[in-house]
Amino acid sequence: MNLIIFGPPGAGKGTYTSRLSTLLKIAGIATGDIFRGEIKQDTALGKKVAPFVNTGELVPDDIVIGVLEKRVKESNSKKGFILDGYPRTVQQAQALDKLAKIDAVIRIIVPEWIIVERLSNRRICRNCGEVYNLRYLKPKIEGVCDKCSGQLYQREDDKPEVVKERLKVYERQTQPLIDYYKRKIPILEVENTEIDAPPEKTIDKIMDKLRKANLIKSVEPL
Repeated sequence: MNLIIFGPPGAGKGTYTSRLSTLLKIAGIATGDIFRGEIKQDTALGKKVAPFVNTGELVPDDIVIGVLEKRVKESNSKKGFILDGYPRTVQQAQALDKLAKIDAVIRIIVPEWIIVERLSNRRICRNCGEVYNLRYLKPKIEGVCDKCSGQLYQREDDKPEVVKERLKVYERQTQPLIDYYKRKIPILEVENTEIDAPPEKTIDKIMDKLRKANLIKSVEPL
């Protein structure tokens, strides 16, 4: 089974992708993680995508499509995959159609106020990259990473006014993709209206939608 997960920044797509990957025994592919890994290792690809990733701009289609094509052909993707962060444009979606048959889109819907609250409270360790939240995942010592004692900071694009603009950009980018896919495959909409809802609650909703769409029958518990 091949799935795509859409959701605004801060919706929890990375967490859901990881857990669904385990539950469904398919590969979780997050293009953002791939790019950040390449940047950290200072590879040729990392140098190429860094200016886009670091400023929040879209990486050019030809680069992203090439990276995805290579990843989809890897052995652990042959039983299926769930894509997080791809496609971002209709051109990327059309390229994906040539690589694999997509069975459904999972669309996470979260109110703007929750996204702003979550992201504006996020803090990241400058040293090891560990992520905290001042609302529900506080460090033991304010401003200091529990793991490595590194300094915690707020990303520029996590400030409330920037988050709101990011959400507008997300909606503009995503709507053409929703229009593209709704004529072709099921779009499974899952609402998350509780700011502190545990991830398992949303995962249960997603699994229920997959069952109702006849994409899964039963899944062994973790």
